[in-house]
Amino acid sequence: MRNTAAITSPPGATQATSLATLTPGFDTRHVVETGKKFSEVSSLVRQAGLMELHPKRYLAKIAFNTLIFAVGLVAFFELGNSWWQLVVAVWMGLYGGQSAFLWHDAAHKAMFGNKAAATFVGRIHANLVNGVSYGWWVNHHNRHHSFPNHLENDPDIGRRTVIFDISQYAARSRSGKFIVRYQSVLFFVLLVLEGFKMHRTAVTALRQKVVKSPWVEGALLLAHAAIFLGAVFWVMSPLRAVLFVIVQQMVLGLYFGMLFAPNHKGMPVRTDEESLEWLERQVLTSRNIKPSPLIDFVYGGLNYQVEHHLFPSMPQMNLGKCREIVKAYCDRNAIPYHEVGFVDSYREVSKFLYDVSEPVRSGTVPVAS
Repeated sequence: MRNTAAITSPPGATQATSLATLTPGFDTRHVVETGKKFSEVSSLVRQAGLMELHPKRYLAKIAFNTLIFAVGLVAFFELGNSWWQLVVAVWMGLYGGQSAFLWHDAAHKAMFGNKAAATFVGRIHANLVNGVSYGWWVNHHNRHHSFPNHLENDPDIGRRTVIFDISQYAARSRSGKFIVRYQSVLFFVLLVLEGFKMHRTAVTALRQKVVKSPWVEGALLLAHAAIFLGAVFWVMSPLRAVLFVIVQQMVLGLYFGMLFAPNHKGMPVRTDEESLEWLERQVLTSRNIKPSPLIDFVYGGLNYQVEHHLFPSMPQMNLGKCREIVKAYCDRNAIPYHEVGFVDSYREVSKFLYDVSEPVRSGTVPVAS
């Protein structure tokens, strides 16, 4: 039998542990049968018509998203130079998070079959609306989907301030090591900076020429900065304008961060050469949040993280039905399927980060050989 990918678990784990150890009851034969198993569940999903695109419904979502923006814009100009603008800043920060679902689904080809149309929607909502490089994000996100929770290959792990395995601690700076010591709390606190980090990353990506059509992306990013900052400083006094920008960006960053935090963090972390195939790679490293109409809206369908990772190009509105098929299939085949409530998802993330950093607080960090 083929070896499985090395998977680590806290606290301070650095050696590979088996899938059976991390997920009791998991039949390791599934690693050999992945192709067959995924083919079976994929066939069920396709027979149900869940991979069919719904461009008209996405156009309705774009229209609704535009309405959210319009309400904020009207309030912005009606209030003028008022402290009530900080409420508008919160509204616009949340709007930015909602618009991110549109560029996300466009990038996954879940919105339109036409690539040019999808790219247009993606660049408008990423570059122009949020000041994020769409080209950089697509490349980054595709690598994450291919290697979720892989210490070396998942860029969502590599770019984080916190650590997911104690082996990452030695490479941290002095300030980074301080953050790691209290990362179970500071991780959530520092999410308010995520929007600023995405802006900086966009500029870096353009400067390093790692995106296609850098002139188009650059022009849209400049337009975002000019329109946003120009309008804010034109309508409000300098102090209120600065506070508006800070609040809007902090809310945007917090929303971004709270969306991605529960998806994989606290699930098994993998190392070494990739040997897990698609089904295990996605199901074992993903966490669902129990659905409801409110949760589905707030998370834009990303609460169905297992299904989204198995079928990235599935339209958002089909993920709930897909969940029923995938969950039933996993239950029949003894494949662990992890789904928890809203509060428990963040509790699991915090506990995982606390356990990983425990050797730092106890002074028992392993010495690198």
